[in-house]
Amino acid sequence: MTERNEEYCFACGKENPIGLHLNFTFEDDKLTTTKILPREFQGYAGISHGGIVTTLMDEAMSKFVQMKYHKEGLTGRLEVRFHFPTPTEKILKISAWEENKRRNIISTKATVEVEDGTVTAEATAKFAIVENDE
Repeated sequence: MTERNEEYCFACGKENPIGLHLNFTFEDDKLTTTKILPREFQGYAGISHGGIVTTLMDEAMSKFVQMKYHKEGLTGRLEVRFHFPTPTEKILKISAWEENKRRNIISTKATVEVEDGTVTAEATAKFAIVENDE
């Protein structure tokens, strides 16, 4: 088995030189973070690439599971809905929370919003809890 190095995670790892370096806060059963995406992450001019926006939400939901249950969750299903273009070079707020839990499957939801509170994208996902045998 290969050695794991979460500090190199593209979304949250501090050691990844090209990563997003997300830092999360968990409070009142909700996880949040803020991020300004530089233009290097754009699709069209001034608009964040949809894959990066999806990554923000997937990571937030994954971290929610990890922080609430102190276990790792693997994304089993992910559905994204884009409502408006998500801008680059603006403050974005990413939030994630639990919708329900059945056995080892946790259903979550996440949003990305701009400073005025407009939700530009939302996602739902199902995570399978995995036991970490390290």
